[in-house]
Amino acid sequence: MVGCDYASAMKLAPLPAAVQSGKSPADSVAVNRIPPHAYFLISAVFHYLGPAFAVLLFAHVEPLGVAWLRIASAAAIFAAWRRPWRYYHALPAPARRNVLMLGSVLALMNICFYLAIDRLPLGTVGAIEFIGPIGLAAVGARSGRNLGALALAAAGVYVLTDVRFAGQPLGFAFAFADCGLFVLYIILGHRIAADGGAAGIDRLGFAMLIAMVAALPIGIREALPAFVSPLLLAAGIGVGISSSVIPYVCDQLAMARLPRATFALLLSLLPAMASLIGAVVLHQLPTAAEVGGVALVAGGVVLHRSA
Repeated sequence: MVGCDYASAMKLAPLPAAVQSGKSPADSVAVNRIPPHAYFLISAVFHYLGPAFAVLLFAHVEPLGVAWLRIASAAAIFAAWRRPWRYYHALPAPARRNVLMLGSVLALMNICFYLAIDRLPLGTVGAIEFIGPIGLAAVGARSGRNLGALALAAAGVYVLTDVRFAGQPLGFAFAFADCGLFVLYIILGHRIAADGGAAGIDRLGFAMLIAMVAALPIGIREALPAFVSPLLLAAGIGVGISSSVIPYVCDQLAMARLPRATFALLLSLLPAMASLIGAVVLHQLPTAAEVGGVALVAGGVVLHRSA
């Protein structure tokens, strides 16, 4: 994959105890041998399969209902797969607080995202959302090379998202709230991946249960139409799997081995991935400007060097 100094990535340390403990998938030697950038790429691909299911849901379910269905279906899958409550009470108090905070952040982040895209163009929301990760990358960019990489990636994100600052003021409020919550997700996600104790994926599973409960009074009423339609319910489960289960698990496996600033910069690949998936799956051929944006983002990732 085009990415941050591939040779350095191959020399990264084995997965820490946070991911290796319990019955985490990271116990597998094969999982440990896969470069962390590969997990990020998988996350990026599945991150944009979810909206394909959400298109069906938006026609019949309000945005708050879609958000809750996504959270609840992911939480149910984590509960059946990981049974994360077995590990939560054995965690030290700081680690439990991190899990509780992550659960609250996941609930609010998903709610704000869907309320924002219901009022503003997706490109505008995407541009605002990536202000946060680019800022995190800037904090961690401690060399001229990495600052140059950050500048290229930021320019590419700007071109790809085609920012149009027009729309409802409330939509911008939700978009900027989503941006701040996305930054907190990255910070807390790295903490649960590296704290030690129970597996990071098990902590993520418990956080999703917290998110489901936190979002219940906000979205359950709007989600009710899906419970009388097997097709809508299946679409909601599909959104949860493709938007929360697979990408969040892959994020944990990548976060456990990548510096936070590197992970934040790699997030700038997501708009480029959206353009590529649109071309391949939806036959939406990119414009010359979008091709230029992809090239800028790729150049930034290639130029960046892990700390």
